[in-house]
Amino acid sequence: MANEKTEWEMFDALVFDALGVCEQLEQLEWAAAASAFSPHSGHDLVQHTPKKEQDGADEKKTAQKKKVKELKVLDGKTSQNLSIFLGSNRMPYEGFKNAILEVNEKVLTENMVQSLIKLLPEPEQLSVLAEMKDEYDDLAEAEQFGVVISSVNRLKARLSSILFRLQFEEQLGNLKPDVVSVSAACEELRGSKAFGQLLELTLLLGNFMNSGSRNGKAFGFSISYLCKLRDTKSSDQKQTLLHFLAELCQEQHPDVMHFADELIHVEKASRVSAEMLQKNLAQMGKNISNLEKDIESFPPPQSDKDLFTEKMTIFVASAKEQYEKLELMHKNMEKQYEELGTYFVFDPRKITPEELFGDLNNFKNMFQQAVKDNQRRKEAEEKIRKAKLAREKAEKEKEEKQKKSQILDINAEGDETGIMDGLLEALQSGAAFRRKRGPRQAGANRRGGGHPMTNVLAKELLQEETPPKVKKVESPEEALGDAESLENLLDDAPSRSH
Repeated sequence: MANEKTEWEMFDALVFDALGVCEQLEQLEWAAAASAFSPHSGHDLVQHTPKKEQDGADEKKTAQKKKVKELKVLDGKTSQNLSIFLGSNRMPYEGFKNAILEVNEKVLTENMVQSLIKLLPEPEQLSVLAEMKDEYDDLAEAEQFGVVISSVNRLKARLSSILFRLQFEEQLGNLKPDVVSVSAACEELRGSKAFGQLLELTLLLGNFMNSGSRNGKAFGFSISYLCKLRDTKSSDQKQTLLHFLAELCQEQHPDVMHFADELIHVEKASRVSAEMLQKNLAQMGKNISNLEKDIESFPPPQSDKDLFTEKMTIFVASAKEQYEKLELMHKNMEKQYEELGTYFVFDPRKITPEELFGDLNNFKNMFQQAVKDNQRRKEAEEKIRKAKLAREKAEKEKEEKQKKSQILDINAEGDETGIMDGLLEALQSGAAFRRKRGPRQAGANRRGGGHPMTNVLAKELLQEETPPKVKKVESPEEALGDAESLENLLDDAPSRSH
């Protein structure tokens, strides 16, 4: 394998349209790489071709370079850029020429005309190329295009006018909505009753907070102050003055809450730059005026295909009419903004529409966010309140259950202390007074008639706490003895309590 060689067959010609260079790759020989990786090889990785073959290849390359057309007028960079443009827009040179003469908008696009204006050779170079028609076949691709295109009279003026025509509708569509947005925002701001009431509440709130100081009796405030309401916080740092104002409006002045719905064009107006609007409008008027002058001084059509003057005359009449309408709308917008400055007492020359409507749009968004914050805070407070009530209720039920469990059964035999504690608990809680007394027995004496009733009262007081028991029939002597014992306990109760 050390002596084997890999050969590539002859390649076909490769044409590089972008650079206008045609090169042909001849037979190439590459040394076999296998021998380089052989353990017995001490040679270099690439084996050089024999000297005779190398000399033959050099001669062919030299001859090839001679075939490349040299630039005669254009510099290398201009030629290269123009060749790239022609390669990306594959069209015969005469097709470019006819499209410009006919003002063919189906062929000429905005990007194509912009690139052509940028890459077009200088007028002096085009003049030189126009005189080289006899050498057309010997010129490079870019210079051949220059020879064809240089035959168009006032080429750059035509291209600039065509570009303005292609961009006019887009420019008009960008300027008109801006003028309408600012004008509509001025009208909405002056006519909004809800926003006016909100300003009154804000002034009242500010005067109340500044009462006692020199700012306590203000007649008005700057619109930009509305956005600063969020900077004033409460003592607990949980609320701002804007949250308080939103809560005040929501609870006492619900009509104010819909002021954002009356200012729907404020957001769009906040993105309009009055300075750029004025510049673009002035540039449009300047382009229309220049086009009118070009049409008046333009030479007669150079051929039947030259429709520049005819089409541009129709276009400039329509464009001028639309521009005058837009200019009138712009003047009306400026007048409305000046009147708005008089109404809200600010200088329209110092505060631009972008600044004014930007502050109002920010305040509108902050006010709506404050309403949402208040709603979340109220929901959280309600949850805490309900949890607290439930906890207190549970604790109260637990205490009552513990109190009931401490009452002893007074019917337990031989437990006089338990009977006395139960009676005292019943007297303190008032349970003894909620029971009706039974009828007195006739003919009973003072000691004999009172003891049985006391025993019955004690049993009835503890009837809710102790399960019902089967009554035991007692003899009169046993009943009398129990009554005497209970009366003795009652008589001794004050001494025990001390």
